[in-house]
Amino acid sequence: MTERIKRHFALGLPVLVCLIGIAVLAIFWMNEYRQSTFAHLSKFCEIAIENNPEAEEQVLSALKEYHTFTEEEINGNMFLAQYGYSSSQFFEESGWNFFAVSLVLSVLITGCFLASAWWLDKKKKARIAELTGYLEQINIGKKETIVQTNENDFSRLQDEMYKTVTQLIQTREAALKAKTNFATNLANIAHQLKTPVTAASLSLQLMEKETPDLRAEQIRKQLERLGVLEESLLTLSRIDAGTLPLEHSKVDIYTALTLAADNLSDLLQKENVSVSIPDKGCATVIGDMEWTMEAFLNLIKNCMEHSPQGGTIHCDYSSNPIYALVLIWDEGEGFCPEDIPHLFERFYRGKKAAPNGIGIGLALAKSIFELQNGNITARNLPDGGACFEIRIYSH
Repeated sequence: MTERIKRHFALGLPVLVCLIGIAVLAIFWMNEYRQSTFAHLSKFCEIAIENNPEAEEQVLSALKEYHTFTEEEINGNMFLAQYGYSSSQFFEESGWNFFAVSLVLSVLITGCFLASAWWLDKKKKARIAELTGYLEQINIGKKETIVQTNENDFSRLQDEMYKTVTQLIQTREAALKAKTNFATNLANIAHQLKTPVTAASLSLQLMEKETPDLRAEQIRKQLERLGVLEESLLTLSRIDAGTLPLEHSKVDIYTALTLAADNLSDLLQKENVSVSIPDKGCATVIGDMEWTMEAFLNLIKNCMEHSPQGGTIHCDYSSNPIYALVLIWDEGEGFCPEDIPHLFERFYRGKKAAPNGIGIGLALAKSIFELQNGNITARNLPDGGACFEIRIYSH
């Protein structure tokens, strides 16, 4: 028996039982009514004749005359009511018999309905559990399939799920392949840059020793910029390839912020900008101290490049059972509104970007925080200044 036939059978069985039950109940009640009517009328005639034997012919004659009346002529006759009788005094036991049989049939019909509903619900839940399990296996990376043996209401859904999952797997594999290729190409570019940059630096040192020139300082700055670019590209390629080594230990936020500021002390002093980091007690996250410090350094440096002379970069942090919150803001003019959606894109340079910037620092910071189960957003403060908001989640 196929699945479709079983389902139709489960749906049709209660209806069939209901119709049979109604037919049996009607036949039973018709027969019961006839038997009860005959027995009551027979008993009445017996009593009348026993009490008045001479009235036998009159009783039988009245009985024959009774059979000549139609149902319409009999219905509504209330002759006995004038003597104090009512309909409830007749056919009492027959009424209870009808009620008992009706109850049994009702229970039987209800039972069939419940049994069929339970069976259909069980089959539906089993099918849903099967399809849900398939999706769960796909989500954890297992390419399993469900062998379809029966046609049912879920067959079309299953076919569409297979098509969608297959397309998603192909899209994901293509995206991963493209990402790997991009990371490889990025690493190759960075390595290719390293050789000419190193050679140019050595040549510049020899030139400065032989013939000092003021233009050599400009060349040195550009070479340093290329060196930063090369290191950033290598780091980004390792992040994209998933090969960046990250420790998973407790990182004290105050310590990471302080180390970042210390590494920028020379630049901060040159720009006459200070960094305010309040000690608010122990607040830790799970991550890598060195890379967390590197991300904070990039943010503080960005704030420094947009701070006025004598300005202060402010840092604040707090933690709760869900996440640690770090705020870093400056006293500058803030971001251009049209730049905010693109600030963390690689190589993006806003309208107020520093002249020597290459557009990687903020993208690198974002990638580091995301690798440590965090995120970063940027906004302008109501009273002026640009603010970075970092959330690093505990789970």
